[in-house]
Amino acid sequence: MQGYATKLIEITEQGADRIALQWLKDVRANPKTPAYHNFSDEKALSHAVAFYKNFRALFCTDKPFEAARKFFTKYADERYSEGIPLHEAIYALILMRRHIWLYAEFQAVFITAVEHHQAAESLTRTILMFDYATYVITGRYEELMKREMEERIRLDSKAGSFSQKLIHGGHAK
Repeated sequence: MQGYATKLIEITEQGADRIALQWLKDVRANPKTPAYHNFSDEKALSHAVAFYKNFRALFCTDKPFEAARKFFTKYADERYSEGIPLHEAIYALILMRRHIWLYAEFQAVFITAVEHHQAAESLTRTILMFDYATYVITGRYEELMKREMEERIRLDSKAGSFSQKLIHGGHAK
């Protein structure tokens, strides 16, 4: 599998910009990703290119979950701060995965039956990576939403006590 995994990784890294452009066209036109429809090209492309250029580090590691946790926590933090809803951030990632394989097929990378079998093994590893990504991203979004809610409650509580002091003639400090 290693030779074919390496072939997939190299194709992905070398074609990162082209794959990202195809992904951008897809995510812009897809009704499941409306938050990306008016997103700046530069910012959207940087998401995809960063992923494709880091594919080797995520794919070829003895500790795939740790690599996924590090990379996809950052992905989640960035998408959350940009206001991308969770379901769209995940679907955009699914489209990134799909475009790796569409590009590899277009390049006719895996031709023989043996290569197809080994490509399937590479696909299994890729799916594992994306499973970890989904787990990390959803967990991180949950943390960020909880933190945001707690901050809102804290601010509302402060504002409420300030209003009560004004209503009762007290002075806010």
